[in-house]
Amino acid sequence: MDIENLISVPQTTGAKLADELKRHIQEYPVDIFENRHVERVELDGNTKVAFVKGGEVYSAPALIISTGAGWRRLNVEGESSYAGKGVAFCPHCDGPFYKGKHVAVIGGGNSGIEAAIDLAGICSQVTVFEFLEELKADKVLQEKLRTIPNVEVYLNSQTTEVVGDGERLTALKIKDRTTGRERTALLDGVFVQIGLTPNSSVFKELVETNRIGEIIVDEHCRTNIPGIYAAGDVTTIPYKQIIISMGEGAKAALSAFDDRICGILN
Repeated sequence: MDIENLISVPQTTGAKLADELKRHIQEYPVDIFENRHVERVELDGNTKVAFVKGGEVYSAPALIISTGAGWRRLNVEGESSYAGKGVAFCPHCDGPFYKGKHVAVIGGGNSGIEAAIDLAGICSQVTVFEFLEELKADKVLQEKLRTIPNVEVYLNSQTTEVVGDGERLTALKIKDRTTGRERTALLDGVFVQIGLTPNSSVFKELVETNRIGEIIVDEHCRTNIPGIYAAGDVTTIPYKQIIISMGEGAKAALSAFDDRICGILN
């Protein structure tokens, strides 16, 4: 939950930071429309038109896409059935529900190890399952993990099935990729932390994306469509970090401003 790598802010949380960003925006004449779901975006000449669920339509000469990314799923049997019933994707949101319980974290990258470290402070036991033969998290995170007594790590471990009693998750089936043997790990919950999927599906028919769905941008946050920009985790920029996304958002806004001054946007 803690954010400790945002320069000039020694420590904050995601919820607090979001509230402060909103409060800052409200100091300016900016319209904020919350609880809207954009279903599609179309071009009308040089105008970008966003169609929102419920019938609202918004149009503008410039569009900045900053929809971020969501959690990747395992896509194994039982995962969908027990989502929200023992299968979780956000340790910050759902971790407190598992206080004093045994949980697993699937994934040994930065997000997985960060989740394991956070959960170890409230759960009785945390088990990390990593598909590869080594953890991919930053060295400083791995060193921190080794100092925590109630965390165990299993490498070369493939999750093959989420098992439950019809109401809640009760176990995971794990295959050892070295020996091929499968075992059942009894658990109270599991947090899937195997990376991010860009939230770009609404825009895939409009702008160019790469193989995994990230919106392709140049160094100015411009997409292949004049007047459409993208910023943050939904794009091809490396390093999905808050401070980088903030900078990319500023860059996209400046690019849109420059294009308007130059007459590219009408």
